[in-house]
Amino acid sequence: MMWMASLPAMRALVLCFAAGVVLLQGRESLPDAAMLGLPGAGLALVLLLFRARREHVAAGRASAMRRLARGLALAGLAFILGFGWAALRADWRLADELRGELEGVDIGLTGFVAGLPQPLDEGVRFHFEPDGEVEGVPGKLLLSWYRARGTTQAPPVVKPGERWRFTVRLKRPHGFHNPGGFDYEAWLLERGLRATGYVRGGAQRLDADAAGPMDVVHRLRDAVRERFAAVLGDAPYAGILVALVIGEQRGIPPGQWEVFRRTGVAHLVAISGMHITLAAAIAGGSLGWIWRRIPGLVLRCPVRRAQALAAVLAGTGYALLAGLGIPVQRALIMLFVVAVALYRGRFILPSRVLALALLAVLVLDPWACLSAGFWLSFGAVAAIGFMLGGRRDAVGGWRAALRVQLGISLALLPLLVMLFQSLPLLSPLANAVAIPLVNFIITPFALLAALLPLDFLLQWGHQATALMMVFVEWLAAFEPGYWRQPAPPMWLGTLAMAAAAGALLPRGTPGRMAALVALAGLLA
Repeated sequence: MMWMASLPAMRALVLCFAAGVVLLQGRESLPDAAMLGLPGAGLALVLLLFRARREHVAAGRASAMRRLARGLALAGLAFILGFGWAALRADWRLADELRGELEGVDIGLTGFVAGLPQPLDEGVRFHFEPDGEVEGVPGKLLLSWYRARGTTQAPPVVKPGERWRFTVRLKRPHGFHNPGGFDYEAWLLERGLRATGYVRGGAQRLDADAAGPMDVVHRLRDAVRERFAAVLGDAPYAGILVALVIGEQRGIPPGQWEVFRRTGVAHLVAISGMHITLAAAIAGGSLGWIWRRIPGLVLRCPVRRAQALAAVLAGTGYALLAGLGIPVQRALIMLFVVAVALYRGRFILPSRVLALALLAVLVLDPWACLSAGFWLSFGAVAAIGFMLGGRRDAVGGWRAALRVQLGISLALLPLLVMLFQSLPLLSPLANAVAIPLVNFIITPFALLAALLPLDFLLQWGHQATALMMVFVEWLAAFEPGYWRQPAPPMWLGTLAMAAAAGALLPRGTPGRMAALVALAGLLA
């Protein structure tokens, strides 16, 4: 289509699609079937507009008003498609519910353990996918298996991909939804867990083989977690190293999470685009160094293409090992788009890469916008692109890194206040020390320790983590460095985000200081 040639139009349409998805997720109920038919009506309207466009372009009489009407119709269509797609996915997921008469009674189920089981103080919690032999049982359950009452014997070890026969007691998802509190029911819905329960007895392991490719990945993740636990034991920061490799954050104590929140370095523990890009860059750079020194390989395949393939393979492997969280999905999609462009020898704008990643994430998982990581991840990358793109006074080295860090802190200020009602004022200082340590020392040691049976790599990684934690814990103890306030109204938060974007405009742009004044209103 002709409109795809316009990059600003494509980005705007993706944002309209995303707005439709976000609006649906904020509704109290799903729209009726008539509203779900609106995408079809909008599509028919746009097709008619395209036909009119071809006729008028051929006649040379296309007016500005008609072009505006076409643009508005396309924006409306994108919004309706996003709204309708999210509603359709929600309707499918809500239909997969526990039948009323099966709630609170013992049921025999056969199925597979999915994902990475979570150890508990008195048992284990895991995802379970029944075979479907009992009608009215959802396709994905969250089960807990506790030790028998009055005994100290733990339940058997549960591994990803194992096939079990359980007697379980289930209930429909429900939870408290206090303002500003954790919405447990929405958390379950986002992950497709349509019933919870616990194992009552009659447990029998039927098959220890993995059920599919992802179960093999989860078994590998479980093996890495067990090896790290065996080597590090009760080391205070072992959970951080596990999180950096397999994305499993439950081993990090609440006290350490509080330190991360107060200093703004929690994003370093959650595997995101920075970690995926690092793995891809190391793989691509190493292979390129080798490739250039073998003339036969260079004649068969250009170095840039070989580097792109190596980067994609390394990034995909790390993303799978990390469990494919939302920030990881975004980074992996962006990596694929950039690699395809490099492989074909084409240049692609960073903003277009980000828009394609946003579209892919919301199409695959419309519930992604419910998580804070979605907003912070895309917001940080958008801020980096906004600050570095098209600047005539570009700087390099430590000054560029400092500018980017300060810019990200400013851009994410409204989101942090709206999502967490707090703001780590010392975040730039903490990240200036923590980012190099995590990216270039701690994470490489942890990844190498996962690939190679060398225990000293884990010890070195833990020692580097301990040094980093000494510094960030010292910053976290400074009480004035952590700003708290009630959640602002939505209109003020939206105004503050627009003001933050205005404050990041190039030097000399009129109104930059006014934007900072408007941004200060968020903290009042």
